[in-house]
Amino acid sequence: MHAIPPKAQSWSAQLWAITLPAMLTNVATALFGIADMWVIGRLGDAPAQGGVELGAKFMLGLLNVFNFLRMSTVALTAQGSGRGALNEQGQTLARAMAVALGIGAILLLAMPLTIPAGLNLLKATGPVRPDAHAYIAIRYWAAPMWLANCVLTGWLIGKRKVRHVLIVEVMANIVHIALDLALVLAVHRGVAGVAIATVTSESLKLALLAAIALRDPASGQAFAAAKDQHTWARHDMAKLFALNRDLFIRTLLLTGAILVFARIGAQAGPVTLAANGVLFQLFMLSTLLLDGFESGAQVLCGEAMGARSKSRFIAATRTALIWGGITGVVLGALYAFAGQPLAATFSADPAVIAAIADYAPWLALLPILGVASFVFDGVFVGAAWTRAMLGTMVVASIIYLALLCALQPLKNHGLWAAFAALFAARAISQAVMLPRLIRRSFANP
Repeated sequence: MHAIPPKAQSWSAQLWAITLPAMLTNVATALFGIADMWVIGRLGDAPAQGGVELGAKFMLGLLNVFNFLRMSTVALTAQGSGRGALNEQGQTLARAMAVALGIGAILLLAMPLTIPAGLNLLKATGPVRPDAHAYIAIRYWAAPMWLANCVLTGWLIGKRKVRHVLIVEVMANIVHIALDLALVLAVHRGVAGVAIATVTSESLKLALLAAIALRDPASGQAFAAAKDQHTWARHDMAKLFALNRDLFIRTLLLTGAILVFARIGAQAGPVTLAANGVLFQLFMLSTLLLDGFESGAQVLCGEAMGARSKSRFIAATRTALIWGGITGVVLGALYAFAGQPLAATFSADPAVIAAIADYAPWLALLPILGVASFVFDGVFVGAAWTRAMLGTMVVASIIYLALLCALQPLKNHGLWAAFAALFAARAISQAVMLPRLIRRSFANP
């Protein structure tokens, strides 16, 4: 099935048809954790709420590093779509699902060791530990489904079925919230009820995504591809694993940068830690929105790469950068005018509110600096330039660590400046590499 020809729809319309549903999907996904914390908080049981918080952090840390399954599947599916090759799209689904199920099996086998090790790493002690363990022991069983959902989501996004993904996410959220309310507040299952709600909604999401995928003609090719030995050829599997390896390491570096930010902020005292936590959550909200442009760039640039069209690739990249830049500036302006009052509503402590006001300007700057790196990530993943993207992440990480040392006299302002520079360095290094990569990848204009 061929991708929509550029002449049939403006590039802006094509981009927003992917980006807007992706934005809404990201926000809907974030509601899972918010619903869990709100419902368990109604019990007035501090250890239970702390257990759910720690358990959610454990599962996030365990699974988020495997998000490369979604990104690589988007890229390879979009490239196959650009070539109009149903068989390639089917092979991509078969290979990615096999990798997801393999990782899921390993995680389940490691479960007896992983849970206590993770709880020790998170320093879960006292009355919080039993609740955290109870939550994880149930939710952990959804790990293979989460991985499979990454693949199916990536495959559907790669085929421009982002609205279908959004509908599934909203439906799963409704069921999740309803189960939270019923199991925790009505049936009084407490922490176990929250975990059961998550596992059930993840199962529903898998069933719905699979049903949508099965309606696509390319899914039939996936079943045939799974039985074809050529699908598992060493060259093709090596390419997939190389792609996933680069994305995996890049995610680890980015996660490490965020953990370093949190650790240094914690050393500045409870007031600064609380202010940083609030501002960081609002920053993450902006990333959920701006990440939609990464999805749009992945699909459009992946299709252009598959079609071997340099002009389409450049047009898609330019459109994503323009609209992403406009959105980043709008978000920055909103945070400049309303970010500090909004952030202040998250605390009743005058000292924390004063600290938020002091550091709030960084909240307005980050969306403007960060959006280009998100768009370029989508461009590089869509083109399968993951090794180059990893290289730029390494360079940006070195600059980040150097600035953390150099800007220590500025204290928390220095921390935020280094964090902002991390995104600026990524965007600049990717922009510098882009022309050479385009020349190398497209033999004809």
